[in-house]
Amino acid sequence: MAATNNNSNGRPATRRGRTWLALGALAVVAVIPIFTRPGPSKVRTTMVERGPIRSLISTNGKVEPIRNFEAHSPVATTVKHLLVREGDHVRQGQLLLQLDDADLRSQAARARAQIRAAQADQSNVNTGGTREELLTLDSQLSKARSARAAAQRSLEAFRRLQQQGAASAGEVKQAEDALQRAQADTTLLEQKQKDRYSQPEVAKVQAQGAEAQAAYDAAEDALRKSSVRAPFDGIVYALPVKQGAYVQTGDLLLQEGDLSQMLVRSFVDEPDIGRLATGQKIEVTWDALPGRVWNGTVSTVPATVKLRGSRNVGEVTCTVDNHDLRLLPNVNVGVTVITAEHSGVLTLLREAVRMDDTKPYVYQVADGELKRREVEVSLQNLTRVEITAGLPEHSVVVLSSADAKPLVDGARVKVVP
Repeated sequence: MAATNNNSNGRPATRRGRTWLALGALAVVAVIPIFTRPGPSKVRTTMVERGPIRSLISTNGKVEPIRNFEAHSPVATTVKHLLVREGDHVRQGQLLLQLDDADLRSQAARARAQIRAAQADQSNVNTGGTREELLTLDSQLSKARSARAAAQRSLEAFRRLQQQGAASAGEVKQAEDALQRAQADTTLLEQKQKDRYSQPEVAKVQAQGAEAQAAYDAAEDALRKSSVRAPFDGIVYALPVKQGAYVQTGDLLLQEGDLSQMLVRSFVDEPDIGRLATGQKIEVTWDALPGRVWNGTVSTVPATVKLRGSRNVGEVTCTVDNHDLRLLPNVNVGVTVITAEHSGVLTLLREAVRMDDTKPYVYQVADGELKRREVEVSLQNLTRVEITAGLPEHSVVVLSSADAKPLVDGARVKVVP
């Protein structure tokens, strides 16, 4: 008789039960390798390469001529003659523009007349008065001295008569009073002759002379500025007025510059100012001429920090050669200051370098595993960093994980593009 399989309840086991038991055992066997033998992490990598590296400060700047001349209207008037056009090459001494100066000539003439009058007043002060006044004063003084002498003789005569009993004391007293009056008149006229003008009167005359001279100098200066001439050989690069136009005092008439040498004034943000030094190389670019670079060196470093828009900046200047005159005044340019430069050194993409609390480190890929390597760095810029110790040339270094798995020292990895 055939044997019968029983379940735990003593009942015969069915075919379906045996099938489920077999499938469960297979599933357990299939799952065990997944948890015990994980696959390698996927990573993106880069390589340590030998080459140059530069530490840079990138900012913006403004261009202006080193030798620059601006003419402004000295008075409110009209442009009488305009003899040049914007962009013209001009020679030193060449007449560029003429303002209407009729009023200025009239002012200069009045000022000259005031100077002559002031000079005459000063001469009078120095000599004690006009010629007529001096002659009159001399005549009056001569008469006063004669009257004083006569009064003196009369007094002496009355005193002799009094001694003889022929003149009374009252007559002698009258003679003495007459002499005193004559002496007082003579003293007054002598004082006028010696020091006729008081100190305030002298100061007033001197002030009038100085005022007249200042008015004349101002008129002459305005007349000179009404005829605008080129102070040096250059180019008229700005001409905001037209012939016949009315201009106010101080309005810009024209600008001339020697454009063969240009000053670039750049604006460096406050955190980067400490990296600047005179003599550092500067590269200047202009969007209007892609690919063109003007080279210079730092001439001056910031002496203070200024607010420019929303930025705290220091001004850095440099001179660039512009012999072909392609770089124009007043344009905005890009400025790159090369604060340091090394050649033939080991460099690595900056994003491959990580930091902990103590030192920078990288994950090197060697034999399919991650090796944490501490490194020493030097120069760095926005994209690369110089490696001075810790990695040999051509080392393969992890940039990032490609499957979001954490990077762990000793982990198995697979390099993907």
